[in-house]
Amino acid sequence: MRTITVHQDHFRLLETFTISRGSRDRADVIRVKITEKGCTGQGECVPYARYGETPDSVMAQIRTVEPELSEGMDHDALQRALPSGAARNAVDCALWDLAAKRESTTVQALVGLPSLEPVTTAYTIGIGDADAMQKKATENAARPILKIKLGSAADLERLRAVRDGAPDANLIVDANEAWTEDEYLALLPALQSLRVTLIEQPFHADADAALDSLPRPIPVCADESCHDRQSLEAIEGRYDLINIKLDKTGGLTEALALKREAASRKLGIMVGCMVGSSLAMAPAQLIAQGVDCVDLDGPLLLAEDRTPAIIYKGSQMLPADPTLWG
Repeated sequence: MRTITVHQDHFRLLETFTISRGSRDRADVIRVKITEKGCTGQGECVPYARYGETPDSVMAQIRTVEPELSEGMDHDALQRALPSGAARNAVDCALWDLAAKRESTTVQALVGLPSLEPVTTAYTIGIGDADAMQKKATENAARPILKIKLGSAADLERLRAVRDGAPDANLIVDANEAWTEDEYLALLPALQSLRVTLIEQPFHADADAALDSLPRPIPVCADESCHDRQSLEAIEGRYDLINIKLDKTGGLTEALALKREAASRKLGIMVGCMVGSSLAMAPAQLIAQGVDCVDLDGPLLLAEDRTPAIIYKGSQMLPADPTLWG
């Protein structure tokens, strides 16, 4: 018999973080712990309002499977019981962590992966006025990859300011579904001249068919348009890459399958995150091995983190301590 614990945690951010659809000052996360025969596995998810999730709704979803979990529910049964999303992510990752601890091994060994290597993550600069974004870019100019949140009429001014502040950084831009076709086309020449290397989710997921007929001189990555393997049919030929996030896939199990399927379709792979703690980043490190782009900077935006926290040396993210997860 297993014991299941579901708890909401809050982590203060270093500063207000703004994207096209709003601002936040803290990360609200759900942690699941599953204890069996003296071993405890844990997982974390970040409920996301864009997908109709709240902390209460996610906790309620998790509680619907508590009886089956306590009786030994496995990953396959979990995939059938809950849809892709934050709730399934926390439970799925807790099950993987529990299995590794019970068998005195690592999750990467359980899924057949070699030892994890450090990865280089992008560092995200939220939306602000041009001066503030330039100051932030200057402070982080030594980082190899900066991800710039955009999504308003002042985007070009902001982006030029960031490039002035970080002349050598590789720039990624993320509009979080906020652009129109006309805005995209108007910005493209400047994006090219400013050496932007990737555009993430320019249009709303319901309107991204526009990409079928628009030029893509800069690779375009699907985020809100890609959740799990079922998303790939519409994405193929429309996007150049997909952004795999465990809170969208519903955990490590589907994320591993999505990565394999996307690669078979010749889609590039970015691994991203919501703003969460090191516990949310740790399982994503398994997906981040050998991909085109990594954006697992959530803990870098926090004023506080879990213990033991993942160590970042600049933008280099070291493998998580297995006592945290895995």
